[in-house]
Amino acid sequence: MPLVIAMDGPSGSGKSSVSKGVARALGLRYLDTGAMYRAMTWWMLRQGVPVEDAEAVAARAGEPVIEVGTDPDHPTITVDGTDVSKPIRTREVTNAVSAVSRVPEVRERLVALQRRIIGDGRIVVEGRDIGTVVAPDAPVKVFLTASEEIRAERRAKELAAEPGATLEVTQAEQARRDRLDSTRTASPLLKAADAEEIDSSAMSLEEVIAAVVRLAESATETTAATTTRAEERTQ
Repeated sequence: MPLVIAMDGPSGSGKSSVSKGVARALGLRYLDTGAMYRAMTWWMLRQGVPVEDAEAVAARAGEPVIEVGTDPDHPTITVDGTDVSKPIRTREVTNAVSAVSRVPEVRERLVALQRRIIGDGRIVVEGRDIGTVVAPDAPVKVFLTASEEIRAERRAKELAAEPGATLEVTQAEQARRDRLDSTRTASPLLKAADAEEIDSSAMSLEEVIAAVVRLAESATETTAATTTRAEERTQ
């Protein structure tokens, strides 16, 4: 079975840093699916599409050309050829992305693109519905989480340059997004039944990466052993 590591979890849990670290450690590709929804949201905002109007978003979801690079050291994302790696991380996009990502037509298009990128595997994929929807057969599934306070602190540091992004405001915006993402009809944020939950609240980045690498190595060894036994039975 191709090695696919599905990394799910809420914002601020450390998915991006951990996923890139695991990809580097194991020589795998890396895909940030959240960046794809952010890119779609950025485009909708730039086009003046009312993002709270699901029908308006659905009508234009097929227009932007979104391309994603899978190098964990230099992940890239463009919309219609424009590098949007920085603008998609603003509060404006963050506070609008849940409205766009809940639209079934958006999810259908981007999930299809994500599956094409995953292809034959050898990739770490992070998001909110990887283990449940995008790659339900992934041999390694992780649900990464952390306390609400820790996640808000991490996110507030990322937004330090933006006016008004205080810890209190960030925590309130984060709670709203968690609620919207967990209750949407299309591919809600859920822990896959067979995912390994890791709480990163009291762990260093290196410790979390090491824990996921061990899970991947264990899954690879198990798959290899199963394949060997199957081959022996056919001989």
